Amino acid sequence: MTEVKWIKLSVNMFEDEKVRLIESLPEADTILIIWIKLLAQAGKTNASGYIFLNEHIPYTDEMLSTIFNRPIGTVRLALKTFEQFGMIEINDDHFISITNWEKHQNIDGLEKIRQQTKKRVAEHRQRKKETLLESPSNVTVTRGNETEVEVEVDKEKEFTTTTTLENPVVLFERLLCRLSPIQSDKLFQWVDDFNGISEIVNEAIIIADNKNKRYFGFVEFLLKEWSNNNLKSLDRIKAYEQEKFNKQKSVRTGTSKKGSLFEQGEESKKRQAAIKPLSPEEMERLKRLEDELPY
Repeated sequence: MTEVKWIKLSVNMFEDEKVRLIESLPEADTILIIWIKLLAQAGKTNASGYIFLNEHIPYTDEMLSTIFNRPIGTVRLALKTFEQFGMIEINDDHFISITNWEKHQNIDGLEKIRQQTKKRVAEHRQRKKETLLESPSNVTVTRGNETEVEVEVDKEKEFTTTTTLENPVVLFERLLCRLSPIQSDKLFQWVDDFNGISEIVNEAIIIADNKNKRYFGFVEFLLKEWSNNNLKSLDRIKAYEQEKFNKQKSVRTGTSKKGSLFEQGEESKKRQAAIKPLSPEEMERLKRLEDELPY
């Protein structure tokens, strides 16, 4: 998987007057660490200095706080400082971009990586398309002799795809949102990690759609969870997710090893009924003890 592995930093960056002003602020070291992390994130996103989750979802303060592992208050202070100093720009749609990114980075090198990624994704999609077209067992017959295959949408064709071997990138963008080239490449890498079983990646996409979690991070979270639990077949994954659902349902309905809330209430009533009332002698003794207390 081709990714941006490095960005350029000036050896004189700490002599910059903006950096020196930042060093006079409270939590200066943390703010400068956030600045370096922003630069690294911009390189990783590789979109001309922009930083976003995908082309439709900008990073929020809370998301950056989580990604950078820094307090949200400090992240907000840092972003406000960088914007006031002209180090970043935040547009009306809340997308963050590094100012003068092209001036400081090897744009030709970054663009080359971006084009290589697009080319590799296009080639991978074409191979998947050819595989689907050559596999008669994985197509759905509709309207007599017409066949319906899960490939990228062709505006001149009447039908779209419905097969279980749908291209994961096509399925993701159809159900959730658009993917960046890097995210598309990662999705195909996950297919490879699951021994080429694209239905597993599609299962994660469908679950994200059902849960209304329409972003790449949730799909990758599911895939990592399955991989960490060594779930390498679709049947095992479905059984695992069903077990998770049953546990969550059990918690929502108040059922546990102790029984339902109604059953626990009945048990409490039985215990209370089993308590014997005090005899008159015991009541008198208790009253004398209370009278003897100093308060």
